[in-house]
Amino acid sequence: MAFTFVCHTTALSEGSMGLYQIGKKSVLLVWPAGGELKAYRGRCPHADMPLTEATFDGTTLMCPHHMWGFDCNSGKCSTHLVRNALHPYELKVEGDEIQVDVGPVRPAKAPA
Repeated sequence: MAFTFVCHTTALSEGSMGLYQIGKKSVLLVWPAGGELKAYRGRCPHADMPLTEATFDGTTLMCPHHMWGFDCNSGKCSTHLVRNALHPYELKVEGDEIQVDVGPVRPAKAPA
């Protein structure tokens, strides 16, 4: 496993979320109220759309493209009877760093 630094623990608090870029991959960090910090792929599994404008109410992440909601404790879709779920990444906290294993990381392309 290759864990990559995403952000410092001070960047998130319980009930909040953040979207980060690791090379070409986006990482959604969420800390559900009363739950544990989680890391998911930063794209909606329904339509593979970026979750850049998603909202988070402390428990449910709402994708703005088609209004699909996801329980951030489990990653499962909570608004439709489907098997779609957010893709989880393994996460660890070392000292004040949040690190995520997103697999092989390719650098993002430089702007043209």
